Amino acid sequence: MKIGLIQGTSQKEKKILEHYIKQAISPDDELINFGIYQDRTTTLSYVQISLAIALLINSRALDFVVTGCSSGQGMMLACNTFPNIHCGYIPTPQDAYLFSHINDDNVVSFPLGLNWGWSGEINFSETMKALFTKPWGKGYLTGEAKRKIKNTKEVKELNQLTKKL
Repeated sequence: MKIGLIQGTSQKEKKILEHYIKQAISPDDELINFGIYQDRTTTLSYVQISLAIALLINSRALDFVVTGCSSGQGMMLACNTFPNIHCGYIPTPQDAYLFSHINDDNVVSFPLGLNWGWSGEINFSETMKALFTKPWGKGYLTGEAKRKIKNTKEVKELNQLTKKL
């Protein structure tokens, strides 16, 4: 899987994100950091970054993107305005695990400012580990898996229909 990392410019000092994602992904996966670096003067809004994410996913240059901004919510909402983009908000390991196991989608947004304080990097690390636990898209809980997979498919179909209007 080709995974991209693109965080909001307001959070460019969080240079440790790449390290924790690399620890969480499979050795067969490739991580590409799209370079929102401290030493760069370019600033991009979360709206501009969401457009870049949509282009990268829809062109199939990437399979998955980890992103975020101060709260994570603006980035999630902006990403979800584009066709074929299904972005989840994952502030905790539980949210990340449920996202990948039930929703099996292509973008996640993490709050990189909100609640980052003491031990924020530990929460990020554990959230990435939970997110990249395989297999994805099998549903959760086992007794509810078929229903959850069916509901996820319906949401994706409805999402595509409404974006064609």
